[in-house]
Amino acid sequence: MDIKEIQSLIKFVAKSGASEVKLETDDIKITIRTGGPGSGETTFVQSIPMAQAPVAPAAAPVQQEVPASPATPAKEADTKKDDSKYITIKSPIIGTFYRKPSPDKPAFVEVGDKISAGDVLCVIEAMKLFNDIESEVSGTIVKVLVDDSSPVEFDQPLFLVDPA
Repeated sequence: MDIKEIQSLIKFVAKSGASEVKLETDDIKITIRTGGPGSGETTFVQSIPMAQAPVAPAAAPVQQEVPASPATPAKEADTKKDDSKYITIKSPIIGTFYRKPSPDKPAFVEVGDKISAGDVLCVIEAMKLFNDIESEVSGTIVKVLVDDSSPVEFDQPLFLVDPA
């Protein structure tokens, strides 16, 4: 697990409202504690090599993360059945998906908009940096697969494009 994955986990835990999450892998143990939503307290990360740490079961908040994920594969499965002729534009990074450059501006693209390769489709915020996500294909936006201000994973489908 690298530092970017840990930072993404911290961000996800902060947004979920959980006060503590424990995660264990083969070689690392991480505990993330927050003061709760809106408290303004700092998030703490404790990383201990497994050889030195006692083995403890994962906390319940980790299990709360699991229900959020199944909704995405269900959407993807429906999308693949109905929209196989379309090109899927996927997220190149983990972060928060935004359809607009700022809250008072219009969305970069809407369903039905014609796009060209290189057009900005959205921004994804990762570690306080806003990354423009540009189209690699030309066509028409058929469907926006992610809600505005939602967390996205690497390689998660964002848009469906009709290349015709």
